[in-house]
Amino acid sequence: MAHFAKLDNDNVVERVVVVNDNTATSEQTGIDFLKSIYGSDTNWKQTSYNTERGTHKLGGTPFRKNYAGAGYKYDETRDAFIPPKPHPSWTLNETTCWWEAPVQCPYSGTPNPNMWNEETQSWI
Repeated sequence: MAHFAKLDNDNVVERVVVVNDNTATSEQTGIDFLKSIYGSDTNWKQTSYNTERGTHKLGGTPFRKNYAGAGYKYDETRDAFIPPKPHPSWTLNETTCWWEAPVQCPYSGTPNPNMWNEETQSWI
């Protein structure tokens, strides 16, 4: 299945929809199909369900850095989907197009932005 992100006028993702691979034989055929349903003035970009932080989970080629989600922004220059910035102090990793805290998370696994204390600039 192919996944496509519907973008607003500011390139912010409004939603992600799935199109059958037989219909979306290329990104453009998928976009043309979606425009026939949602209107010719809509803006779509394909996204990869298996891509996160610039890595393809199954070992394939990463596509647009991250799987799009509602609220993500499509950056044309980077050709990447970037999640919303979780905290003012965090900076964008240009390789992964993912936000990083100014202090490395001491816990194993994926850092949860909800475990960050912006006031103390530390992990909870």
